Amino acid sequence: MNGTLYIGMTNDLERRMFEHKNKLVSGFSKTYNLNKLIYFEIYNHVEDAILREKRLKKWKRQWKINLIIEKNPKWNDLAIDWFENR
Repeated sequence: MNGTLYIGMTNDLERRMFEHKNKLVSGFSKTYNLNKLIYFEIYNHVEDAILREKRLKKWKRQWKINLIIEKNPKWNDLAIDWFENR
């Protein structure tokens, strides 16, 4: 729980998690070895998702942790078994 938190937005969560888990894209998540999905939200409109992402990035760290704990108290990787057969 004391590690780095990453907030991002995508139109294809499964593809993006595959990229993170396999370190296919250079950047923040690869540099910090971030490859676990511990929380996500779904939006029907990209504008709403972008707005939420920008707001969350401004939140204090503890607020983000509280949000995660509310939905995923054990910090389980929600995408742990998405790619077992690949």
